[in-house]
Amino acid sequence: MPESSPDPSPFPPTAPPRRTVASGLYLVATPIGNLRDMTLRALDVLAAADLVLAEDTRVTAKLLSAYGLKVRLERCDDHASARAADLAIERLREGAVVALVSDAGTPLVSDPGFVVARAVIAEGLPVHPIPGPSSLLAALCIAGLPADRVLFAGFLPPKSGARRTMLEEVRTARQTLVFFESGPRLADSLADMAAVLGPRPAAVARELTKLYEECVRGSLAELAVDPRCQSPKGEIVVVVGPGDIEVASDADADAALAEAMTRLPPGEAAAEVSRALNLPRKPLYKRALEMQGR
Repeated sequence: MPESSPDPSPFPPTAPPRRTVASGLYLVATPIGNLRDMTLRALDVLAAADLVLAEDTRVTAKLLSAYGLKVRLERCDDHASARAADLAIERLREGAVVALVSDAGTPLVSDPGFVVARAVIAEGLPVHPIPGPSSLLAALCIAGLPADRVLFAGFLPPKSGARRTMLEEVRTARQTLVFFESGPRLADSLADMAAVLGPRPAAVARELTKLYEECVRGSLAELAVDPRCQSPKGEIVVVVGPGDIEVASDADADAALAEAMTRLPPGEAAAEVSRALNLPRKPLYKRALEMQGR
């Protein structure tokens, strides 16, 4: 039997040397499932931190313990973000190193830490990103859909009516859409997406970087009834491909022009409709003059 290879070293022997961590607020990305996705720089910052603001201190305490770190933790969830911001500013003015982490992934993405970062920036104090794991980017990588232009829409509302209203707001966007969703609401959300966004290709990424990582691909309608998308467990990212460009009909253009000319002269009305319907302005202006009887 061949000898098993030795366990890999926790840190590459040729890793760049540590740098001194200066005072500032550090937005530290943490693993979304696999603990070995922690970056060396993130560990340096957390080891040097005088204070760590955490969405859930229990979750972060386990993370720090896995790396042998002991740091003062303070809560920074939806109910405590304002107090955490005041505490961060106070400590930063004293020259401290303050780190901000979410439960998993990159802070400030659908995360209460935004309140802290915005307050610190408003005070003119230094803020530094410590990039790393991100479920949004990880899902885009494996979805098999265009990733050059992306609109991240966060969590959809829990009720179908409000959800469809929000989906209508992004229906005409020409970017790939990315949503976060929970397991119990996933199938209903996919059904609403299919109804509002139409037959677009999509991917449901689940448990990214974890043991049961899964990416299910298909049309929105197919995914809505796929057994694997019926209340699955774990963190979920839904990636939806961009829709086809809709060309406005002559009737649509005339109706828009007629409405616009109740408020604006022909030239400005044509310019407004041109932007709204993605149509050339000159033909619209000519049509506006015709409609006005000139």
